[in-house]
Amino acid sequence: MSATTLKANPLHAPNASVRTSRGGFRLLPRSLFGRLMLILISGLVVAQIVSFGLVFYERTQSSLGMMIRYVGKDVASSVAILEQQPAQARPQWLQRLDRRNYRYTLGAVAPGGAIRSGVARQIANTITQALGADYQVQATQSGGDTSRLLLQTRLSDGAPLTLEFSLQPVPLSPWMVTALVMQLLLLAVCGWIAVRWVTRPLTRLAEAADTLGPDLTGPALSETGSLEVVRAARAFNSMQRRIVDHLKERMQILAAISHDLQTPITRMRLRADLLDDAELRDKLHGDLNAMQVLVQDGIAYARDGQGITEAACRIDLDALLDSLVHDYTSAGRPVRLSGSIQAPFTTRPNALRRIVVNLIDNALKFGLDAEVEARSAAGGVVIRVLDRGPGIPPSEMQAVLQPFYRIEGSRNRETGGSGLGLAIAQQLTNALGGMLTLTNRPGGGLEAQVFLRGHPVRRRQ
Repeated sequence: MSATTLKANPLHAPNASVRTSRGGFRLLPRSLFGRLMLILISGLVVAQIVSFGLVFYERTQSSLGMMIRYVGKDVASSVAILEQQPAQARPQWLQRLDRRNYRYTLGAVAPGGAIRSGVARQIANTITQALGADYQVQATQSGGDTSRLLLQTRLSDGAPLTLEFSLQPVPLSPWMVTALVMQLLLLAVCGWIAVRWVTRPLTRLAEAADTLGPDLTGPALSETGSLEVVRAARAFNSMQRRIVDHLKERMQILAAISHDLQTPITRMRLRADLLDDAELRDKLHGDLNAMQVLVQDGIAYARDGQGITEAACRIDLDALLDSLVHDYTSAGRPVRLSGSIQAPFTTRPNALRRIVVNLIDNALKFGLDAEVEARSAAGGVVIRVLDRGPGIPPSEMQAVLQPFYRIEGSRNRETGGSGLGLAIAQQLTNALGGMLTLTNRPGGGLEAQVFLRGHPVRRRQ
């Protein structure tokens, strides 16, 4: 089954989900705003992490340097104090000399293994240099606990002295993480405002394009903002004016030619009446009638292309369709009606009547009979015109909706009319904000479906 669908706004592309060439969904957001925010936030997070790492590393190195220099002087002072005390008084001084991360022990302790930490090695070297050549320092590190450093030496009287050093990481201020998170949030908010400010003109430009009517007229885009935004708005407004002027000129030319052709056609019909040859006279009348239909359809197409001036009103769709079908059946044409809306609907009745008439005429020309169906749908109403004709080749689905296009063969010039019926139906459907869909039916035939947006008002019981 093949089908062609015409949107109410031909400039607006559907916003369907996009998959990658491998079948998966894109990781990047589809909107420019989302992509810019993702790039900006990712950059800010990485920059904050790097900045935090550099600051923490610099602070750690600075604190370690100060601590190591302080430890060397403090240990040398503590050893000097113990040297001045008699042996029995030294234990009383140990608690006074202990610090938060190291303490003294009078006596030997089982040594550990070789030093594997660079910080421990710096501490051991600093303490050794501070004590001087008079003290032999043995530095080891616990095999199972790399944060425990043992420094063993002997006082001048030969008494063993052990310094047990606990290597603790530099404490992190609790407010630092909070400050960094608040800074990141502030930068994210500023980035959101900046990206929104930059992408808002693009959103307005897209909205202006979406609000263009079938005749491509719409309110002009505001020419305010930054230099680039003003230039884009002016270019869009200028483009819109040029397109509108071009369409008006094209429609005026078509209307003028079609209107001016009526006079010579009338004169030719009068002259044909004067012919003595009846067969030739009938052939000329047939050609003139075909030309007259073409001219009238051309005038109608040009008039509809200038926009609908008819005001919308609430109508009974069921009554409108029943009246149309009754007119055809009264004239002996095989047209049937099924389904119902059963609720008033707001639309432009004359434009809708012309749409349905063109679709029914098209079905009768090529399908010999026609069936009209009406029903409510989500967000609007649906009117379908069905026939059992030859249908339309899939390659011709889009072309048949163009003005003056006729398919040769089953829809030839003798039976195909002017080629404006479907084009006018499409043009009026777009003007009503609806959607025209052509679909080949299973088993043969064509389905022309008109979807009109709106909400039928249910009658009160």
